[in-house]
Amino acid sequence: MYLVFALYALFASVFTIGKVALASASPFFIVGSRMALAGSAMVIFQLIKDKKAFKMTFQSWVSVCLFALLGIYITNVCEFWSLQFLTSSKTCFLYSAIPFVSAFFSYLILKETMTRKKWWGLCIGLVGIIPIMLSGSSLSQLGGLFIFSWPEIVMMIAIITSALGWIYLRKTVAHETINLFVANGLGMLIGGIVTLGHSYFVEVWSPVPVMNWAGFIKSGIALLIVSNLLAYNLYGFLLKRYSATFMSFAGLSTPFFASLFGWVFLREVVPWPLWVGLGILSIGLVLFHQEEIKSKGFAVRVAEKTT
Repeated sequence: MYLVFALYALFASVFTIGKVALASASPFFIVGSRMALAGSAMVIFQLIKDKKAFKMTFQSWVSVCLFALLGIYITNVCEFWSLQFLTSSKTCFLYSAIPFVSAFFSYLILKETMTRKKWWGLCIGLVGIIPIMLSGSSLSQLGGLFIFSWPEIVMMIAIITSALGWIYLRKTVAHETINLFVANGLGMLIGGIVTLGHSYFVEVWSPVPVMNWAGFIKSGIALLIVSNLLAYNLYGFLLKRYSATFMSFAGLSTPFFASLFGWVFLREVVPWPLWVGLGILSIGLVLFHQEEIKSKGFAVRVAEKTT
């Protein structure tokens, strides 16, 4: 159980480290370089260990590429661009909506069962996003759509594509019998290369978009270890032992870690609407989780673990 909360502490620290990294280099270059480097290291390691792990079907390659495009490229590009204008704690609070987004797409893509109570939980949870997005809006600076600023809208795109990316990764590992380490490594490598190409065309390369090499190297190494090597792989490892809903339920601890890190290292203050939004999200997830237990989805996973 302690590994679950360790995972979400790692995820929360990524927002804080990412905020620091943005002071040293351009956002897309930060994402592309660390993803390409981490992916290369993982692929090379697996090639040395067992080349047969890369023998995959066409459908497996399609799923890995979708994970790279959605879960790595679009997610991180949108996230790091928005992180320039939002606090790390608000970003993390917005990410609390992922369980509900994942549930919706799991229903559409994986054909998972959705009862009436689950739909109610999903709707309540999505309502909880509204006070979070309205808190500390940067609408006056960059404009936006209706009452939401562009950084908030783009961050929600990151959340949607992140959920889709993990669904395709889970589908690949579960149904195509692919090594999780291989799928993660290839996804990071492909997504990192695409992001570096994006960076080359929209950011100033002279010779590279880095303003402070010392800060970039320190924060880059920290992001590489914490996010790419530890968090991504630990999440995939834990998904084999706990239900996705339980993992999402435990993920509500992430904003608390993010708020703590933001307060200690960045002196960020968490406004009360964020806590209201998290409370509503929690109610929705509790309803969803109760129905998951009733349908014995969680019990089956626990039974599999103990046998």
